[in-house]
Amino acid sequence: MNYAELHSVSNFSFLRGASHPEELVETASALNYQSLAITDECSLAGAVKAHQKAKELGLHLILGAEFLLEEKIRIVLLAKNRQSYGDLCQLISKARQRAKKGTYTAKKNDIEQLG
Repeated sequence: MNYAELHSVSNFSFLRGASHPEELVETASALNYQSLAITDECSLAGAVKAHQKAKELGLHLILGAEFLLEEKIRIVLLAKNRQSYGDLCQLISKARQRAKKGTYTAKKNDIEQLG
């Protein structure tokens, strides 16, 4: 089967995801998925655990994040390489710094400025 799940949230997306990132990877592997994208909300907190498990199981892991923009647009961004991963990290930092602890403020303009 050539299936890739491109939007999944782990328990790092508070009150939305229930599974640990490594459990998502294990399940995807057991279901013979080609790839899995972990896309927690404004977070890459599960990236290391997911990466370790994906490497162990030989599953292609895609890292990304989901955002609810200030303009009420929900968007999922996937990192296609190291540069875009770095851009995603900077976007998360910027959005978190703008808001109170535990929240974030991302704007459409932030997305438009990505390379």
